[in-house]
Amino acid sequence: MSNNQIDRQPLVTLLSDFGARDVYVGIMKGVIAQINPRLTVVDLTHQIPPQDIAAARFSLMNAYAHFPVGTVHLAVVDPGVGGKRRAIAVEFAQGFLVGPDNGIFSGLLSQSPAIAAVELTNLNYWRTPQPSKTFHGRDIFAPVAANLASGVPLKQLGQEIDLASLVNLDIGNCKQTTTSVMGCIQYIDHFGNLVSNIPASYVQGKTWCVQVAGLSVPGRETYGEVKVGEIIALVGSHGWVEIAINCGDAHSQLQINLQDALEVLFFSENQTSEYC
Repeated sequence: MSNNQIDRQPLVTLLSDFGARDVYVGIMKGVIAQINPRLTVVDLTHQIPPQDIAAARFSLMNAYAHFPVGTVHLAVVDPGVGGKRRAIAVEFAQGFLVGPDNGIFSGLLSQSPAIAAVELTNLNYWRTPQPSKTFHGRDIFAPVAANLASGVPLKQLGQEIDLASLVNLDIGNCKQTTTSVMGCIQYIDHFGNLVSNIPASYVQGKTWCVQVAGLSVPGRETYGEVKVGEIIALVGSHGWVEIAINCGDAHSQLQINLQDALEVLFFSENQTSEYC
């Protein structure tokens, strides 16, 4: 059977900071199933640190490209729930986004810009016209995502909004010179790896090292190039320069945190570097 012959069922992904202890994730899945039990629901993660919009932004930005065109990505990390922040749905080239307008989608949209967006003002697609002030994931976002994945047009979900007004979460841009790139730590993963905002394209085909927190770390390609317990700089599977410790936790051992600055330095392969 060819790929064109595969009957693709609608797909919804879920990302949140709800964790696995409570019933919140299961409830959202129940709401989705009530609307369309044929929908496939994939959990990206529910272990985002509480209220950490930057971590959610990074995770979604690095996950969306691995899903079929038309996927609806439902993301709920929402410290402003019940307040003035907008509830939105966004169309982009590979699918749709549903969640709070707090910058959670800004990383993805920097790679695949929005085509259209609406504020979720049509109560007909909410679970209830009087949603909880603390659980929009259940009462607004989950039912909207289920309806969107089931074929409801984006424009029916609410009032169209100016794409330029979508909230952008500013984590800082990397800055390039002829001999270096300045950046910062944008994410810390489960292993304690420190992921920068410097894309792989800046270091490909070059000899390089990272300077951070008074340390100089030569750039490598694999963990096997250093001994267990040694610091390494390399490009992770997500496509960003990162700092790690082979079989260790760079975050806890080096005390380097989110938004801390780092610099990638370039030098010729046969050059003796005074930096690395």
